[in-house]
Amino acid sequence: MAYLALVRHGESEWNASNLFTGWEDKALTQAGFLQAKNAAEKLKGIEWNLIFESDLIRVKDSAEVTIKTLGLKIPTIESEALREKSYGIYTGRNKDEVKKELGQNFEKFHRGWDYPVPGGESLKQVYERVVPYYLSQIEPRLKEGNNIIIFASGNSLRALNKYLKKLSNDEIENFEIKTGEVLITYYI
Repeated sequence: MAYLALVRHGESEWNASNLFTGWEDKALTQAGFLQAKNAAEKLKGIEWNLIFESDLIRVKDSAEVTIKTLGLKIPTIESEALREKSYGIYTGRNKDEVKKELGQNFEKFHRGWDYPVPGGESLKQVYERVVPYYLSQIEPRLKEGNNIIIFASGNSLRALNKYLKKLSNDEIENFEIKTGEVLITYYI
């Protein structure tokens, strides 16, 4: 048996400004650093062996806070496969303004499963890069008994949870992981 922890990065500058961030590399706010420190506290008591993280600074900084807080000296593996959903033409746009613009289609775009964003990705497309990476790079190490922390963004973790929890396309629309949130599960 091994532990798997999924940690969403702390609040970024664009999260605080209610902007779609996606692949933009925005730093954590002071609140985001505090959320990351609180997340690290929830990871105490388990001997962690390995960290996987996306290549975005808000994720890497959140992981670094955990490493320092817990005094970890373990390998960290970075991958673009764990990146947030690309919001395409909506990147950098205010979420409330986009909601007014899209009306009823906003929730499909924002939370839906197979609603591609012009110039960006759907959650299904995020799933199609996150899950194969998980199956080829992370799951084999869990099978070896390694306790693993994955640091990533909301949609990449939602996509992974769809797979891990066997959530339906409708269920994933309502599944959310808040900034700084930690989900710990067992891998058997």
